[in-house]
Amino acid sequence: MEQEGKYIYCIIGTTQDRNFGPIGIGGRGDEVITIGSDDLAMVISSHPVARLVVNAENILAHEKVIEEVMKEFTVLPVRFCTIAVSADEIRSLLFKRYREFKNLLRDMDHKIELGVKGVWKDMRIVFEEITGKNKEIGRLKKKIKGDAGEEDVQAKVKLGKFVEAALKRKKEEESQKIIDVLRDSAFDYKINNTKGDEMFINASFLVGKGREKEFDNLMEEIGETYMNKAKFIYTGPFPPFNFVNLTIYQEEWEK
Repeated sequence: MEQEGKYIYCIIGTTQDRNFGPIGIGGRGDEVITIGSDDLAMVISSHPVARLVVNAENILAHEKVIEEVMKEFTVLPVRFCTIAVSADEIRSLLFKRYREFKNLLRDMDHKIELGVKGVWKDMRIVFEEITGKNKEIGRLKKKIKGDAGEEDVQAKVKLGKFVEAALKRKKEEESQKIIDVLRDSAFDYKINNTKGDEMFINASFLVGKGREKEFDNLMEEIGETYMNKAKFIYTGPFPPFNFVNLTIYQEEWEK
């Protein structure tokens, strides 16, 4: 029989024992509760002491619990698949790292994460802009004859590399324009990886709850400015997943 442990989702500031319902990871209907020490608590549920499969279902379950807790508390998300052996181990961790966790809770108090993704509507137009601004790309396009000769193949390879580099630069430039508009309304921001040629920005912003409407208004203005060129996927509020992702057992993740 597998040993039962305590799966950790996040850390909150509270002196009260809490039960958030049977929403624990793993599909067993485990109760999500708190285990506390002083005025800190870890939000946990029972789970076998073993690594979870890293898949979309489990990651989503982990995040959903944190989002539920966030409805009432400032949260410090803990890294996916962190499992303590016992309640005593959790209390010991809270005691040893008390000042660190308290400082982080203070830093994240009344803050939310908002996500911004931008996707070009018509890549044909984007590539035409790249070609028009880059003389070397234009020269190589004229050089390619389409007869599949060795010189032609080399020119195509070179053209592909030039276009790839030019597209990367254009993404960075457009992304920076968006960030320049939004950064003054945020405490911090993180640039995440984009997917495909069409996506030119994928960023997360840490925003004070009192400035969420201001941020919303800026996003509306950006949407209007780019109306014919791009569409934006604006999501949140979320817990600060991109700004706090606590590692409880460092040695486990370095193996």
